[in-house]
Amino acid sequence: MKRLAVVLAAGKGTRMKSELPKVLVPALGRPMIEYVLDALSKVGVDQVLVVVGHRADLVRETLADRPGVRFVEQTEQLGTGHAVMVCRDELADFDGAVVVLTGDSPLVQTSSLEKLLDRFEQEKMACLLGTLEKENPTGLGRIVRDAEGRFTGIVEEKDATEQQRQIREVNMSTYVFDCQNLLSALDKLTNQNHQREYYITDCPAILRQLGLPVDASPVLEPCEALSVNSMEDLRLVEDQMSRLGYTN
Repeated sequence: MKRLAVVLAAGKGTRMKSELPKVLVPALGRPMIEYVLDALSKVGVDQVLVVVGHRADLVRETLADRPGVRFVEQTEQLGTGHAVMVCRDELADFDGAVVVLTGDSPLVQTSSLEKLLDRFEQEKMACLLGTLEKENPTGLGRIVRDAEGRFTGIVEEKDATEQQRQIREVNMSTYVFDCQNLLSALDKLTNQNHQREYYITDCPAILRQLGLPVDASPVLEPCEALSVNSMEDLRLVEDQMSRLGYTN
């Protein structure tokens, strides 16, 4: 099965206190997005759509020598779902698996992506999310399951009930979609929420409502729970990368 990726790289990263686009802030001396692209390359993803926005020219310039990378401009930041929507033309004729990741997740593990892609392809799914169990899930979207343990959707913390906030399985913005099913879900995506934004997190539930096979698989490693929203976060990520033997 063919494999393509959409990497979200349009954000400014205001709390990073850097003039650089967030994905170009270095971790152990290399732009964060480089580690994401390396991991994708190792699992056989040979086409990558990088969604750029803030200082797009600098992201293009930094990644100019990477094979298989194409850039799609998101001129307005209207949410993660909108970031994937702007890739519609590039996705229209593709038939295969689409991995959706954020460009500021340098600790994405090749082994986790391989597990997700293997199950996705073997079971011919419409969507498979990579999740993890987190001791303290504060601030993250929770994975909601029915009484039989089947995935029903993702609820953001601000929209969660007290009971849902006790859920420890969380969404880490790591998705594999069947491309044509993804396009169907994007057609039905709305911005009926507090932020008036389009969220990629709504797509799995839309596909499930269409009767298509969707699941969440808690295969991500604990280190993949570390996100970078501040320079303090970055230091924690760099410590973890050093422990795992990353080199620049």
